[in-house]
Amino acid sequence: MALTTKQKIRVTKNVKRHNNDTGSSEYQIALFTEKIKKLTSHLKKNAKDFHSRRGLLKMVSKRKKLMEYLKRTDEKKYKTVIKKLKLKG
Repeated sequence: MALTTKQKIRVTKNVKRHNNDTGSSEYQIALFTEKIKKLTSHLKKNAKDFHSRRGLLKMVSKRKKLMEYLKRTDEKKYKTVIKKLKLKG
């Protein structure tokens, strides 16, 4: 279920603040979004995988908290992240 290095680079290249960025809210939201997409497709095939479902719910919650933080601190970046990742705001 983990993302490969190439997948991480592809997903985060549009939202990175600088080349060595790994901790910004935008970067983390992008990674969580990709992981959520992968887990969602996995759960469509494996409906009884309740351990993965719990992990998915935790990731969704963490991403939501990060998005709320980003909206509270810098609404302009929040809107650009939503647009780049094609999320509902």
